[in-house]
Amino acid sequence: MKRLFSILAIVFLMAFGTANATTNAATVATAVVTTQDASTDDAEEDLTFHQELKKRFIEGGPGFMGIVLLCLILGLAIAIERIIFLNLSSTNTKKLTQNVEDALQSGGLEAAKEVCRNTKGPVASIFYQGLDRADDSLESAEKAVVAYGGVQMGQLEKNVSWISLFISLAPMLGFMGTVIGMIQAFDKIQSAGGMDATLVAGGIKVALLTTVFGLVVAIILQVFYNYIVAKIDGIVNDMEDSSITLMDMLSKYKK
Repeated sequence: MKRLFSILAIVFLMAFGTANATTNAATVATAVVTTQDASTDDAEEDLTFHQELKKRFIEGGPGFMGIVLLCLILGLAIAIERIIFLNLSSTNTKKLTQNVEDALQSGGLEAAKEVCRNTKGPVASIFYQGLDRADDSLESAEKAVVAYGGVQMGQLEKNVSWISLFISLAPMLGFMGTVIGMIQAFDKIQSAGGMDATLVAGGIKVALLTTVFGLVVAIILQVFYNYIVAKIDGIVNDMEDSSITLMDMLSKYKK
């Protein structure tokens, strides 16, 4: 009986020790895995915005992503050029109108034209064209102002339609890249002969990256486009108001 109790005690101790060892091993393994996951998460969190963007760009495929990036570069180049041009074309119309009126009263048409020649912007150019034909008649001056106003408006709106094109083209290219990526993912499923969730998820993620990038490009260019259109509208309104003021000044001068 004592031998039986001794054997049972030994078996119990061995089983308890094995369980503890297994538990300790599992704990250590879990800690190692957790540490590795934490290290991986820390490595992923350490990625800068530039590195993350580069990673996603490569994952999306250089083909369509490169075309969408080209749309962004060209659109931004045109937008920046237009913004610089429009800011240089902006004029203090009230000050210009007052200077032209004072010159017209003190020195006549030549003095007023000299003021316009020394001032940049479409409003000053329109004033000069109207003053240059004021000797003929008010009708000729008005026609010159209207005609040259259309020319100046065309200069302000130059290449703006290209920005609108890139805004429409970028998301469409992104959608096309997504559709092609989905087709390729289904081709892989068909070739594998079975449904692999990992394969499908990876293909869909890569395909959707082109759509996201295309939408981001469209949003960025849309902001610049709206600013440029608002700037053009403001300059055109100044041109129209100033043209009316110029005709009133010429009418008083002729009397």
